[in-house]
Amino acid sequence: MTFRPTTLERAYQLARGGECRTVSDIKQKLQAEGFERIQDSLYGPSLTSALRKLCHENFNGSPVPSEQQQPSQASSD
Repeated sequence: MTFRPTTLERAYQLARGGECRTVSDIKQKLQAEGFERIQDSLYGPSLTSALRKLCHENFNGSPVPSEQQQPSQASSD
């Protein structure tokens, strides 16, 4: 028997996972994974705010800041 998390549990996993930038991203991913009644499960301002905050704190899609990139080495002849 395999365990499948509830829609709410999976939403929190996705928010913490770093792939979803917004609550809409979470809902799209849940739908793609076959979850049903997503709107009913993820309803309310408190829940939406909590998921939005987790997405903001954990999103990994931002580019590397320019000061962290390695400078190119000039060749000297």
